[in-house]
Amino acid sequence: MGPYEHLIHTFNFMAPAWGIALFCAIAARVGAPRWLPLAPWSLFTQTLFSGVLGTAVLVGGVLVWGVDGKMATYCALIITCATAQWLMCKGWQR
Repeated sequence: MGPYEHLIHTFNFMAPAWGIALFCAIAARVGAPRWLPLAPWSLFTQTLFSGVLGTAVLVGGVLVWGVDGKMATYCALIITCATAQWLMCKGWQR
């Protein structure tokens, strides 16, 4: 593989983390204002924070299991991004 293919492979590896991070940030602003307070952070900052955490979870999954794409890793990704969003919105205060 050349450098371009490595770059595409890396972006495809990180895509689920950043997609879930963006989805959680938008869902917290649009779909959940009744039971989740609005976060004082911007949409970009929420997505950035959750995306970095999600990428760390995916890297951890590769290090633990040795392969990409395990359902347990994706489950940990969802739990991590949702918990991070809950913490950013101060969900415990509601």
